[in-house]
Amino acid sequence: MSADKIIHMANQIALFMESKPHAEGIAGFASHINDFWEPRMRCQFFELMDRGGEGFRPLVIEAAARVKRPKTA
Repeated sequence: MSADKIIHMANQIALFMESKPHAEGIAGFASHINDFWEPRMRCQFFELMDRGGEGFRPLVIEAAARVKRPKTA
């Protein structure tokens, strides 16, 4: 999947979660990614985050610490 698509999808989830109280939005974002994104997508997500997270909404960057890093690519 392209980097643009990963960023777009993560930002769409974050946009929805921003309508909730902050702590709930952070937890909800991480929970959604952990529950519904396959390991390959999470690997791509962390590759982008490790490069600085450019293009991601602030909630995505803040919630990334709660997203499970896949063990394998």
